Amino acid sequence: MKKHLLNKNQLFSLKRKTLEKRIRKYYFETGDAKDTLEFLLVLQVREELTNDDFSFMMVDIVKHIFMKTKNTRLLRRLSIFFEDYFDKKEWKVLSRRLFTVKHFIADKLEKLYTHFAKMPLESLVGS
Repeated sequence: MKKHLLNKNQLFSLKRKTLEKRIRKYYFETGDAKDTLEFLLVLQVREELTNDDFSFMMVDIVKHIFMKTKNTRLLRRLSIFFEDYFDKKEWKVLSRRLFTVKHFIADKLEKLYTHFAKMPLESLVGS
């Protein structure tokens, strides 16, 4: 079983400086973008629940992960939570990078397929 760098008590009790130091060290040692982004997402939740300031933590690492690492489903899912980390020009570039035409077309085809696959079955229900 994988042991995480920080447990939930630490994520909600340690100070910003300590958390930044540990998460930064963890990312540079492991290169694990998934856990790093999840830690930062939890800290965004903590910021909303408390008066502590955890806004824009580790902007440089977040930008590096989104702009330089391999485009994955996880990055596409989490990108919306980190939109404020990027200016308008960077966000436009990132959106084009993460949401390529290939993904757009695949999503549209899936919606069309499910629409037409369900439609004949729904018409049989009334008969």
